[in-house]
Amino acid sequence: MATFVLVHGAWHGEWCWQRVATLLRARGHEVFAPTLTGVCERSHLLTPDVDLDTHVADIVNLIKWNGLKDIVLVGHSYGGMVISAVAEKVNGAIGSFVMLDAFYPEDGESLADQTNQMTHDAIAAARASGTITLPPRAAALFMVNERDAAWVDSQCTPHPIATMTHKVTLTGARERIGKRSYIRAATYPNLPFDAAKAKAARNGFRVYDVASGHDVMIDQPERLAEILEEVA
Repeated sequence: MATFVLVHGAWHGEWCWQRVATLLRARGHEVFAPTLTGVCERSHLLTPDVDLDTHVADIVNLIKWNGLKDIVLVGHSYGGMVISAVAEKVNGAIGSFVMLDAFYPEDGESLADQTNQMTHDAIAAARASGTITLPPRAAALFMVNERDAAWVDSQCTPHPIATMTHKVTLTGARERIGKRSYIRAATYPNLPFDAAKAKAARNGFRVYDVASGHDVMIDQPERLAEILEEVA
């Protein structure tokens, strides 16, 4: 049985993984799906100092203090930034590295360097005004299915802006992991994620397409759980 560590994207929290986590646990796997500092049930911990390093420490400490080994580390969307940096710090604890419709940064890049123009402009405007968070995007924008869209909108919270402007330091630990996969939400049009998928394929990642909106764990939990078991 495998151990999964599931890292959510911007504005989300542990709640978005509940369906996938339930499926994986029912099949005997161990699943951790922590909420990152400053959002959702941990929104009371939001300060101007919460940045990418804070979220990397959230995951590194979870792995360290639970003594986790040979994990399947999954990062959704912004979570691709987090898990790329985590790979630099956990000394071989990752057995399988999975980017789920995720940003794929190079050394010295931030999320703001990679995102689409709309999000880039929103980040710039927030910084200029001194705002420390970016408001959630509507679920409909991410093409979440109609049945779940209102629920997703009610669950999302503002996301710490410094996590999106913080530039990551990478030395290639991510590419040294033996098993690497990229899962693209094929029915969600997004040029940065198309570019990330293409880069992943060039770098030896196993690539999957899933007919889903951006929140694959909500729209296609059964298919996602199947893929995660396969890449484990």
